Amino acid sequence: MSHGRFQNPVSAAMAGFADHFRKQELADHLTDADHLVGRTCLVTGANRGLGFAIATEFARRGGRVLMACRSDIPGAGERVKELSKSQKVEMLPVDLSDVDAIRAFCAQLKERGETLDVVVLNAGVTPPTSNHTRQGQDRMFAVNYLANVILTRRLLASGVIPNETAGNRARKPPRIIFISSDSHQGASAIDFDEFGSTAPYGVTKAIHNYSYFKLVLNTYATELSRRLNRDGRVDVSVNVICPGPVNTDIIRDAPFLLRLVLRGIFTLVFQPPAKAALPVAFLAAAKEMAGTTNEYLHMFNKKRMDEKCYDARAGALLWQRSMELWSRIDRDLPEDRLPHD
Repeated sequence: MSHGRFQNPVSAAMAGFADHFRKQELADHLTDADHLVGRTCLVTGANRGLGFAIATEFARRGGRVLMACRSDIPGAGERVKELSKSQKVEMLPVDLSDVDAIRAFCAQLKERGETLDVVVLNAGVTPPTSNHTRQGQDRMFAVNYLANVILTRRLLASGVIPNETAGNRARKPPRIIFISSDSHQGASAIDFDEFGSTAPYGVTKAIHNYSYFKLVLNTYATELSRRLNRDGRVDVSVNVICPGPVNTDIIRDAPFLLRLVLRGIFTLVFQPPAKAALPVAFLAAAKEMAGTTNEYLHMFNKKRMDEKCYDARAGALLWQRSMELWSRIDRDLPEDRLPHD
């Protein structure tokens, strides 16, 4: 049976406290010269919290920003414009818990002729108890993992994210960035017997699932990089980052008393979203990160992911099971033409 790293939400929250005191080796490598002028950037879950801060930072650095969100449209976009002093910001509605909505969203980008230079997969949910999507999937699994699989596969297959397999390889490799969590360290190996299954759970299991699904996500990111980039040549950069402990509204659905305790910890201990967005901007804009792939940053430090994420056999099996699951809940899958061993 799968399990995560922490036994309760308070211990999970406090684990980030020590991160404030660790030296950030690459912090001074990000400068105002690292701009995004001329680049189109997609950020999911950009209407609040970290995603909002990332969208604002990208717009401030001159990028054209597409904010993929479910709510607060157009309000969040107008606030990003005001804070960044940029008008190159657009909000696009999408419900990442619904595979039909994801399909329509990706088709819209293709029909508009969009070419994405940076894609930040930030959206996530932390429901305290199990609940299901329209297609019958566990909501946390669907949004935190499966939606990212579907988005990347559709955008790559259509060439909206340029790549050699789609026939429109970019002069400079586009950058895909998965927002993860260092809480994935120590989570169990992927349990393929229960993969994609649903079962009732409460707060404790929800905490386990959050870090476990991050390990699953990191394993997928590694496999995606492995398939896109072969023979020492980088076609698309695929990197993963834990931005550190962030004071966001991710606990909004927690029970009242627990939410009260966690809000105090978040306010006193965690960093503001604007600060947490900076290492993400480094991955997206810094020249020294151009052409890198399968890197993991923990805030401004390079680090190894949990070693299970690099297991090639687990990655290949995860890819297979993810495509099989997707085929059962979606009526129109793109052809899987990415090479594999």
